[in-house]
Amino acid sequence: MPKIVENKLIEAFKERSSFDRDELFQFYLDFEPHLKESTFSWRIYDLKKKDIIKTIGRGLYVISYKPKYRPVLSDSVLKIASKTNERFEEIQYAIWENQWLNEFTLHQVSNQMIVVEVEKEFTESLYYYLNDSLKMDFFLNPDDKEIEFYISESAVPVVIKRLVTRAPISKLKDKKNVVPVATLEKIMVDLFADENLYHFYQGSELINIYEKILERYSINFTKLFSYAKRRKKEQEIKQFMNNHIPNILEDIIND
Repeated sequence: MPKIVENKLIEAFKERSSFDRDELFQFYLDFEPHLKESTFSWRIYDLKKKDIIKTIGRGLYVISYKPKYRPVLSDSVLKIASKTNERFEEIQYAIWENQWLNEFTLHQVSNQMIVVEVEKEFTESLYYYLNDSLKMDFFLNPDDKEIEFYISESAVPVVIKRLVTRAPISKLKDKKNVVPVATLEKIMVDLFADENLYHFYQGSELINIYEKILERYSINFTKLFSYAKRRKKEQEIKQFMNNHIPNILEDIIND
């Protein structure tokens, strides 16, 4: 595909929050009036391979000028991941920390909180193993009282809870470990669903976090809403977005 056409495509769609397959096809017809559907499918494949566009929903795309989100892994996160990988090689888990949110919040949080989610049958085993292995404050499936009186008083609380099946996770490679981390799609849903655990990120702060994430990074809404559905929060999150950020997500949410 000529570079000039790719550049024109980027210019045509870069300001759009999303565009669909039909719009993309109509764009190509200006340059290839006799374009066949099979050839068009290869055009889309080529654009994705070159990281010019990304899929954000069924038949929905966005220009990939936004950087890929890659959080900084703190020493505490790396220690926990190293110990977990050492003992539980085959289990599925995900880890992330609230410090990552400082990029998106109005008010910076100085206290560090780490969340480790693991397959249901391994939550207790992992809790006891990490509690015996590392000098940190671990909390297993904390209730509201523990969140209010203990987690808030801990210097670096580590919450261990059940991982929802098929949660969106990505894997980052450190020098010694592969670290499975929560994606932005997962974090956005969890902040909304677990409002007691993440009470300091509610209200106007949550709106701001959503806005900043969507402005700076490409989000796969199919993954986000699929995960939200498994957490029984799909319609509530869609309503929340429609109420507070409709200019960004109107086409996607009403799809």
